[in-house]
Amino acid sequence: MYQYKRIFTIVLDSLGIGAMEDSAAFGDVDVDTLGHISEKMDSFTIPNLQRLGMANLKPLQQVDPVAQPLAYYMPLCEKSNGKDTMTGHWEMMGIRTTKPFVTFTETGFPKELIAELEKRCGRRIIGNKAASGTEILDELGEEEIATGALIVYTSADSVLQICGNEETMGLEQLYHYCEIARELTMRDEWRVGRVIARPYTGQKRGEFVRTSNRHDYALKPPGPTVLNALKDAGLDVISVGKINDIFVGEGITASNRSKSSVHGMEQTIEIAKQDFTGLCFVNLVDFDALWGHRRNPLGYGAEIERFDEKLGVLLPLLREDDLLIITADHGNDPTYTGTDHTREKVPFLAYSPSHKGAGPLPQQDTFAVIGATIADNFHVAMPEGTIGRSILDKLC
Repeated sequence: MYQYKRIFTIVLDSLGIGAMEDSAAFGDVDVDTLGHISEKMDSFTIPNLQRLGMANLKPLQQVDPVAQPLAYYMPLCEKSNGKDTMTGHWEMMGIRTTKPFVTFTETGFPKELIAELEKRCGRRIIGNKAASGTEILDELGEEEIATGALIVYTSADSVLQICGNEETMGLEQLYHYCEIARELTMRDEWRVGRVIARPYTGQKRGEFVRTSNRHDYALKPPGPTVLNALKDAGLDVISVGKINDIFVGEGITASNRSKSSVHGMEQTIEIAKQDFTGLCFVNLVDFDALWGHRRNPLGYGAEIERFDEKLGVLLPLLREDDLLIITADHGNDPTYTGTDHTREKVPFLAYSPSHKGAGPLPQQDTFAVIGATIADNFHVAMPEGTIGRSILDKLC
């Protein structure tokens, strides 16, 4: 009935493979997330990505291309105006974003927004600047616990983040404050892409630890995506990691929250042992959150190696009528200045045990080729207003 009964799409969050032609307009010059990581590593061991063809797609230090790669591969360019998580994932599923989300990196949030948030939450707000999540806890965590003030901060992304101590504030209270912030930031001038709850434990500086109970309150996609089309057709759409948050549950039939990228792969491996018909859509966020933004190329490289180990467990579980797609949503070059994402091309690797061929495919001008190919496979129409052209006939 379908060329592939199950499709696994794994997003290695921020694993760009080199600057796009317009990257300088986004402040990004000579950026190359994967390439620069490979240059910094003393050794770089990714045998499973290697045999799929990652080094054939992208020249890497210490990782040689293989004579007969297992996967089809090509670079994808982003058509949308942006370089953030939501823009990238939405484009994969057919939504082109022309107006970028608002950021408050240089100025912090407007005093009017802060005043309204303080009034609605009944707490004084401290922070209100761009900061690393771990650094702002060291700076303000003790004050939050002692006074009941609310830590609000942003980053280079279009986000409003609120920290809350699980032991003194409680998760439900933190989530409630984030829901208020999400409501307030629906105004155009304050319209951030995501409000993020950042719970932590510990009682004093040096002991604070962020927990896995993070929750993202994202904007809904502006229209139906391929995920909606799949769900409406009665197919399974299983999310792993923050996919459910990115799409605000739209088009998702089952959601799995991950504690880490390794845990996300373990969940994906378990899902591969089950029977379903449709899409398993996976986001592995640690590449971006733990290493890219913190400009740690060695940590990033080690995370890729951990992913590769789990990929080696997943590959033998794939059935003849399965398709595995490995890609990314933007870049985040850990050797570049600042802490922001970087405007880059992303990899596309596609493998099935049933494939008779493999090798390079022409570069595509949009991430939406992914959603269009998935829709084509399951015989569902692309929703009105979406973009993307299927390459299903090339994957055989």
